[in-house]
Formats: sequence, structure tokens, C-alpha cells
Amino acid sequence: MANRIDRKFSELSASGRKGLFPFLVAGQPDMKTTIQIIQRLEKVGIAGVELGFPFTDPVADGPVIQSAFTQAISDGITVATILNEIAKARSSIAIPIIAMVSASIVYKIGIDQFLSGSSQAGIDGFIIPDLSLEEAPIIADKAASKDLRLSMLISPNTPPARQERIAKTASGFLYYMSISGITGERDRLPDDLVKNVARIKEISRVPVLVGFGIKTAQQVRQVCTVADGAIVGSAIVRRIAQAKTEGKDSTGIVESVESYVVELMTGTTGVGIN
Repeated sequence: MANRIDRKFSELSASGRKGLFPFLVAGQPDMKTTIQIIQRLEKVGIAGVELGFPFTDPVADGPVIQSAFTQAISDGITVATILNEIAKARSSIAIPIIAMVSASIVYKIGIDQFLSGSSQAGIDGFIIPDLSLEEAPIIADKAASKDLRLSMLISPNTPPARQERIAKTASGFLYYMSISGITGERDRLPDDLVKNVARIKEISRVPVLVGFGIKTAQQVRQVCTVADGAIVGSAIVRRIAQAKTEGKDSTGIVESVESYVVELMTGTTGVGIN
């Protein structure tokens, strides 16, 4: 069976569609609700989900995601908890699940053990934002041997030669950061976004997704005119935190996320193939 990430992008390409990949923090507000959100969002047509593994010292995450990480850690969320819950729910979830995880977590557990555990749980690929380019090929090869994918990050400041090295190493998809710095919602995306993504598409063997700063359906549409899809994180994480603060239960939180994602999904329709 083909990797779910590869299969999903093949489906999107064949049907002329672009994909929305929401980012969720595992354990926000709890793992049961995280799984329920994934299941509900699959029904409304998301292409996949990026699942953040809580970490005490996130690399590029802004205050909204950092706060969610802190909450999840204080509630006792661990890698084992996350993988166990995914494993139990995997038979009811068909879309790809991509883990956003710190290299420190991977190395502490052990590369082989972490990859094996993730594969058994039903994880399809990884984004390891603090993984050095020099170390990446080792993990990429080990992941490939288990039919897992290692997606890589490219920022607006990444030199062209380094972009090409990253593109050669990445599998699954390339993640283009629309802005340099940390995650967070932006009212306006950079003017050079389309030009930059077009260049990356020329050198990439895999699809290109764009994340960082995206919060509206219009911005999703802007991204999808050139990229293969959009990743939306902080805006979703903030809504979950807000719904919890308002006293909403799991059902209310899931419905709040669903209504917002349905709105974002309108930005992926009618864009066409690049």
C-alpha cells in the first residue's frame, strides 16, 4: 500500500484540487478531543492533518502554539500517549497524519525506536523543524525504509543552493514558510510569495505546501494559486483555546473548529492545477 501522503497528493492532482492541512496540537484541550477534531475535519474534506507533538522549547512556534504546548504538557501528554491514541483511532481515520516533532524528542527516544513506534501507530510522515540539513538524510533514509516521509522546511531566506539540497532530501512534500520567524496569524501575506513558491516548485520532486501566517479563505486561495495546498495552524489552535475559555465542552470545541475549517476550505476550490 502506498504511503497515505503520496496517495492523497495523487488524488488531489488527478482531480485538479488543492489540499488544506490543518495543524493541531496533540492534547489540546485533550487527546480525546484532538482525535474527534481530526475525525470531524476528515468528513468536511481536509487533505491531511499536521499534528504537533508538545515540546518545552519549540523552535518556530509563536505564542499561541507555545501556550497550547504548555497546556498539553502540564496535563501529562507524552509521546506514548499520542501514539497510543492515534493507534486506537487509526482504523477510523483515512487521511494522512504528519507529526511535527522536535529533533530532541526523536533523538531522546532513539531514531529507530521513534520511527517504528510512529509507523505502528499510523503516522505517515514527519516535519522536524530543528533537524539540521546535514543530519536529515540519515533520518530520511531510515524513514523511507519504513515507507514514512520526511518533509523539509524552506524559508524566504533560504539561499537557492540550500533550497536545492533541501528539495533533494525531502519526501512527501516541501513545506514553504511564507514568512521568516515564528508562526502566527497575519493580515497580509508577503508580496513575493507566489514568485518564491513558483521557484521552489521548479526544483522540487514533491508537492509544495505553504504555511505560516495563513488565517483566511482568501489567503488559502492566494497560496493555492501556486502551491499544492495550505497549512493553517495558529488560527485553529487559537480558536480551540478560545472555545475552551468560553466553557465549551468537547462537542462545542469540535463544532467551532469545524465551522472555521469549512470556511477555509472554500479557498481550495476552483483554483486549478499548476
